[in-house]
Amino acid sequence: MKALVAVKRVLDYNIKARVKTDGSGVDLNNVKMSMNPFDEIAVEEAVRQKEAGKISEVVVVSIGVAKCEETLRTALAMGGDRAILVDAPENLEPLAVAKVLKALVDKEQPQLVFLGKQAIDNDANQTGQMLAALMGAGQGTFASRVNLGGDEVEVTREIDGGLETVALKLPAVITADLRLNEPRFVKLPNIMQAKKKPLEKMAVADLGVDVSPKLQAVKYAEPKVRQAGIKVETVAALVDKLKNEAKVI
Repeated sequence: MKALVAVKRVLDYNIKARVKTDGSGVDLNNVKMSMNPFDEIAVEEAVRQKEAGKISEVVVVSIGVAKCEETLRTALAMGGDRAILVDAPENLEPLAVAKVLKALVDKEQPQLVFLGKQAIDNDANQTGQMLAALMGAGQGTFASRVNLGGDEVEVTREIDGGLETVALKLPAVITADLRLNEPRFVKLPNIMQAKKKPLEKMAVADLGVDVSPKLQAVKYAEPKVRQAGIKVETVAALVDKLKNEAKVI
């Protein structure tokens, strides 16, 4: 059984994003980039399923610029078997990413596709669902537990009211939530071994997919800085400020 895992290179979650002075986008110059945390969980789950003998091969894929190779090498160091880098413009829309992944699914014929539930740069939470629709496959989104057996996968998903368990026929798409697992620490020997693992490169044009944008970002802006709060001595003073200054009562 083969699993395809999609990973994205994003601004490291420890770094505070800054908007460019002209408002044309987020400033990514000379800042640390890393694998999207939800995608890291997806890679970890695929590797664990392989270690349990339920998956025979883990193929990791990233869509973007040449520097995405670093992200793929990290995924290989975690336990991926081989990688595919699709050279494409940055900031692809979710539908474009889903179409590229669908073309790779047609090429690789995996039984399972793992993704993070969302990317922390755009928080779209759309790619997995769109891919499942394009594939005509079942989807287990916001997965907190995965039980793979035979030609079926059982996914426990986090919903507003608690937990829901669904059984999906393979092939299927699974998007990882935070509580699915805790990704392993990558050791230096594994990083060195990852450099020797195969990494295939291709252009998005080779897949015959149109990734031209359908949306236009007009402007980027940082949220307004919140003013510090103040303390009041009495309830009457509080009511007065809420009524006459904040004007909320």
